[in-house]
Amino acid sequence: MGKLYIVPTPVGNMADMTPRAVEVLKRCDRIFAEDTRTSGVLLKHFGIDTPCSSHHKFNEHTTVRPIIDMLLADGTIALISDAGTPGVSDPGFLLSRECRREGIEVETLPGATAFVPALVNSGLPTDRFTFEGFLPPKKGRRTRLERIAANDCTSIIYESPLRLVRTLGELIEVCGPDRPASVSREISKLHDSTHRGTLCELEAYFKENIPRGEIVIVLGTAEENASKVHRNKYKD
Repeated sequence: MGKLYIVPTPVGNMADMTPRAVEVLKRCDRIFAEDTRTSGVLLKHFGIDTPCSSHHKFNEHTTVRPIIDMLLADGTIALISDAGTPGVSDPGFLLSRECRREGIEVETLPGATAFVPALVNSGLPTDRFTFEGFLPPKKGRRTRLERIAANDCTSIIYESPLRLVRTLGELIEVCGPDRPASVSREISKLHDSTHRGTLCELEAYFKENIPRGEIVIVLGTAEENASKVHRNKYKD
């Protein structure tokens, strides 16, 4: 029986790719990638010529079984996403679940993911947190927001730059304007920045400064004393 490797890839800076991740990708039988064009740039950069096929949210229900069959036939497979760790707001859960059901070994390498540096940068409590990923675009969105507002620990949300101001406004409606939060964008890239403040302050800032790139919102709890949050915006 083969083995599945879950291999994180950089969320921005190529230098964040670990030597072990490169080694695994070079010696496995096949790589399955979220987008072969995006991953092709990474693979070429590190001189990896392992055959690469697609496994993404639109085809994962049909590709899981063939991948499992390869693994059962003693194949060694690596799964990567466009950025970060597969399975964290990216394809990977279905394949990992089927491997568990079939008794196939899965090894996840440690590596890059966007929410950890955003959480630590936020200055909000890190001892307990809830990862919400992307919010539903329509159905169930309000219910999820109300649940997040009631969380008794730090909450982490992924968001698109086009929806950031809207989401901050919705969070103000359910959490109040003085809830402490932070917004991190372009983590590990050239324009990496983290802005801290209240929801009201962050909404006002991003109305004037149109955001670009990948966004991570970190939200404090109702019990957090907003006056203790450092309101000066800064870039890390």
